[in-house]
Amino acid sequence: MRHGKRWVAAAAVLATLAATGCSSSGGGDGKVTLSYATWSDDQKPAMEAIAKAFEDKHPDIDVQVQVLPWPEYWSTLQVGAAGRTAPDAFWMLADQFPAYAKGKQLLDITDAVKAAGVDLAAYPKAVLDLYDVDGKLYGLPKDFDTNAIWFNKALFDKAGVAYPDDSWTWDDAREAARKLTNPAAGVWGIAAPIDRQGGYYNSIYQAGGKVIGDDGKAAIDSPEAISGLQFWTQMHTDGFSPTLKQLSDTEAVQMFMDQKVAMYFSGSFWAQRLYGDQALRPNVGVAPLPKAKQRATMISGILNAGYAGTKHPKELAEFLIFASGKDAAVIQAKSGAVLPAYQDTQQGWLDAMPEFNLKVFVDAVDYSVPLPIAGDAAKWTGLETQYLGPAWEGKQSAADAARAYNTAINEVLAQ
Repeated sequence: MRHGKRWVAAAAVLATLAATGCSSSGGGDGKVTLSYATWSDDQKPAMEAIAKAFEDKHPDIDVQVQVLPWPEYWSTLQVGAAGRTAPDAFWMLADQFPAYAKGKQLLDITDAVKAAGVDLAAYPKAVLDLYDVDGKLYGLPKDFDTNAIWFNKALFDKAGVAYPDDSWTWDDAREAARKLTNPAAGVWGIAAPIDRQGGYYNSIYQAGGKVIGDDGKAAIDSPEAISGLQFWTQMHTDGFSPTLKQLSDTEAVQMFMDQKVAMYFSGSFWAQRLYGDQALRPNVGVAPLPKAKQRATMISGILNAGYAGTKHPKELAEFLIFASGKDAAVIQAKSGAVLPAYQDTQQGWLDAMPEFNLKVFVDAVDYSVPLPIAGDAAKWTGLETQYLGPAWEGKQSAADAARAYNTAINEVLAQ
């Protein structure tokens, strides 16, 4: 994991942000300056447009959008929250949320949301519930995501394989991966990283299993959950996927974009990046995830959250509400950035990339499962590669890896 290098890099980024006005401040022209930290260059134009729209309505507030590389984002936020130099507004994920909420590092905007008359029914309940702490609101969802099969039409055509559709089962996916794998051409049928949100969580629930049981304890060692893991480990055993080392050297989505893998099971958040590759665009297809005992996909979403230590809580609350409101959702949708969370604004996202069958992701809400969150989720999900890696590499059975990981999860939950 190279924690030392990550923390050094985070400290360097943090120092830079602090020097350039990372935390809120009063500008020399009397304006209030708010920083807004994100991790996506792809979404930066949309976030800047949202900031501009907010500034037009609030000329006394200046919002500065800042993009941090993913590996440093969370370390920087953690260091900043502890040192009272965190950005004012920032993106938050469900597995990281509990630690920040319980640590009282997030701005409570419950009263501001009520005063603004925000209709919480406008947001997907499954996503809102991920961020619910004792009925308090520490932000609002800006988007949501589900998963599907991204596939390369040209590679399917060359291998003579029919495109995936809503009738596909796991067996269909395996057989297609076999036919699509062409070692001589350096092409694999599928990318199978250790990816909980886009990968093995989905197959666990498709098999009828759960990650966290109804008793609040880990359930990843059940026969159904093990079957869900084996769907992916078998892809490696059969040689249908690049190795973990190869997927570590080059991210799976990039291998898909390089046309080295024919299928990549992942989220709606990749649409804009794939659509932006004009050469690749005509070859990109989208289809529902395959089913086993049932159809299932994870659903999650990014929360626009704020730092409790901000110097301008009123202005920050106003921005957070706007950044997740209808006007911002429309801007987000038209840009193709991500699926907006606000109701009845998704069509703009679909229309932004008409060549893709993106309705698959919207339809998937009907069979979606909220991302499993319990206890210090960031801590136990951070152990997945340590415990599941040997099974993905063929050094251990999926059952043995699942039992070991299950024990590790429960140890974290017990703390």
